[in-house]
Amino acid sequence: MRLSEGKILVTGGAGLIGSAVVWALNRIGLENIVICERLSNDDRYRNLIPLRFCDYVDADDLFTYLGGPEGNDFKTIFHLGACADTMETDGRFLMKNNFEFTKDLAQYAVSRGIRFVYASSAATYGDGENGMDDDGVLEKLRPLNMYAYSKQLFDIYAYSRGMALYGMKYFNVFGPNEDHKGSMISMVARAYRRILEMGKVQLFKSYHPHYADGYQERDFLYVKDAADMTIFLGNVPETVEGHGTAGIYNLGSGVASTWIDLVKPIFEVLGRPHRIEFIEMPENLRARYQYSTCGSIKKLRAIGYERPLTPLREAVIDYVANYLMLGKRLGA
Repeated sequence: MRLSEGKILVTGGAGLIGSAVVWALNRIGLENIVICERLSNDDRYRNLIPLRFCDYVDADDLFTYLGGPEGNDFKTIFHLGACADTMETDGRFLMKNNFEFTKDLAQYAVSRGIRFVYASSAATYGDGENGMDDDGVLEKLRPLNMYAYSKQLFDIYAYSRGMALYGMKYFNVFGPNEDHKGSMISMVARAYRRILEMGKVQLFKSYHPHYADGYQERDFLYVKDAADMTIFLGNVPETVEGHGTAGIYNLGSGVASTWIDLVKPIFEVLGRPHRIEFIEMPENLRARYQYSTCGSIKKLRAIGYERPLTPLREAVIDYVANYLMLGKRLGA
């Protein structure tokens, strides 16, 4: 297993996907991991407590760290750290944090032959008018917000320079270890809280003639599956059946499910009747709203990813019953 050949850097290692990746690496016996993060005044640090890793470095000190003796022997970088707030409007901040930092880290990795696996985003597909094909032309995509554009710009930068990287367009990832995300928590976590507080869930009305209220679609991916897919890309050979494996991959379930599909199992786990209220969508969201997302994962399957994904109902029940209701985190 190539991941055991040297140290592994996980940026954003206390975040939702980052901490799940570390948890999954621990489960296959790997602890040669350095966590890079920007811990602040939220509870993100709690995600790290059950995990096993050999060192921690603040994101502002990362390049100094990599340039010193502790920076030796890295073989894999999972770059999952970023500002992922789709409502963030500070373009300068997003470009420095999501584009420039990623560019510098990728250049470091390429110059040293380090496998670089990084988080792009399905948000780069915009409204999906130009498809959600991970073999498509990057320049044709039209992101709907500044966050997505910062991700799109690095994809284009890396591709245009022929950099042999592994990019991941995550779709709607949810699961344990996300409670620090504030307004960006998944609808599962949000609905769970609302049901306990009010006995009901509020969903946005539809303003599209092809989608009834609550039947807008998303490709929902359980974080445990997201972590497994991510690790696969860190471990896959550079060539499979004579073809290079570097490139950009959709990481999703490959299934478009409705918001109603997502919230019904939560009521069932809590033993509550289904009560769904449809509310007006804020005006500033309507022009940027995605009514359907679904990413084919055929490209990932073609290079050898064979594990079946967790069905949505099963994933929601596991998250609610074994984590939210118990106040637990991965590995705890």
